[in-house]
Amino acid sequence: MDGFAVIAEPTRRSIVDRLRVRDYDVGALVDELDLSQSLVSKHLRVLREAGVVEAEVAGKRRVYHLSESPLPDVAAWVQPYVELWEASLTRLARAMDEEDER
Repeated sequence: MDGFAVIAEPTRRSIVDRLRVRDYDVGALVDELDLSQSLVSKHLRVLREAGVVEAEVAGKRRVYHLSESPLPDVAAWVQPYVELWEASLTRLARAMDEEDER
């Protein structure tokens, strides 16, 4: 499944957003999202199979975290836009600096 299909589902995006901030086990995600354990586990399986998240065993729990480079196809698609926006912001910053110097 490509990265766009993975993040097209709102619950998976919500899980990814939470894992951006900290690691979670299934139980904590169930509590945060107010969803059933089976549904959260299903979404985590999709994310794991797509390479977006990884799980580490910690005692009887699996703790999930974002992979080192998740969603490479999404990142590659977004990169030209990021570069365009950064260039625009750089030009704006220069113009503002020139205005301050006057």
